[in-house]
Amino acid sequence: MTKKVDQSDSTQVTNFSKPKEISVDGSFKRQDNRFTTPFGAEPGQLPVEKGRYRLLWSPACPWAHRSVIVRSLLGLEEAISLGTVSPMRPRIDRVDWEFSLDEGGVDPVLGIRYVSDIYLKTDPHYTGRPTVPVMVDVLKQEAVNNDYFRLTNYLETVWSPFHKENAPDLYPNHLRKEIDEMNETIFHDINNGVYKCGFAQSQEAYEQGYDQLFTRLDWLEDRLSKQRFLLGDFITDSDVRLYSTLARFDVAYFNAFNTNRNLIREMPNLWGYVRDLYETKGFGDTTDFLAIKKHYHLSITINPRMEEVKILPMGPDLAGWTVPHQREHLSSNRDSKFLIQRRKEGNA
Repeated sequence: MTKKVDQSDSTQVTNFSKPKEISVDGSFKRQDNRFTTPFGAEPGQLPVEKGRYRLLWSPACPWAHRSVIVRSLLGLEEAISLGTVSPMRPRIDRVDWEFSLDEGGVDPVLGIRYVSDIYLKTDPHYTGRPTVPVMVDVLKQEAVNNDYFRLTNYLETVWSPFHKENAPDLYPNHLRKEIDEMNETIFHDINNGVYKCGFAQSQEAYEQGYDQLFTRLDWLEDRLSKQRFLLGDFITDSDVRLYSTLARFDVAYFNAFNTNRNLIREMPNLWGYVRDLYETKGFGDTTDFLAIKKHYHLSITINPRMEEVKILPMGPDLAGWTVPHQREHLSSNRDSKFLIQRRKEGNA
């Protein structure tokens, strides 16, 4: 349930204006990330230190979810703490994320009520949407990185000193060019593609996004008929990125974003593929379908105008997620325990 907040409770409300993410032709253009300093050991980069950072996320958000999946797969839970915001937008006059799930309605580590609090503390002139994921420097009490496109790659490489024993290699050197190319394609046509449909404000823009989305899904359906994962026998960073959208497709995007040509469960190879990932630790156990449905059907918006009545759908039936996927035959290694290529020494 959304926590009701008086207008007087919001901080620096006047700093936020309606996001300008709709082009003249009615198409959706996602805003640029504000905090993009990379993690690393070079001058000017963010130091990689255990316990220094807190990752803020919402289980509803696909961009944040993939960072949490990678954090879990690599065993970074003790190195990077996690702050969770509600899937429901707060009832205030701007788009924001709220810590209403925590005692007292504030994050227990940062002491903030809204994600915007840390954005504005870091940059008092910030006027965009405060987004998740965002890495916060707990020592400085500042937002330091909200670059969702590169964050998982930082976790997979320069954060390797804090990986668990036998951590998977999600971004192996010999596949990085292919992974980067696949990630670009997935981002433009699928991850952001569903938003091009859902946030379009002209019929032409919507239809263009729709055609682009399903052309790419058809291409992936064919690709996954021949191999178990996007780049072969092992899970990579690209699979994490595709999963975050596929997991939300039938329960949210299909009707909330009008991506309604067909359901993912009606595409047998994609449906088997996403269930294969779902049963892998780090994927299914971080997937909260109720939070996803609440956000997209009751709360999703890119401007602060509130709708009077919204309905939470009862379906779809989630029982199908645990039906055996039987995709092991596509892998040269039939042992389902080895879904992830293990990191080799010096391959960070």
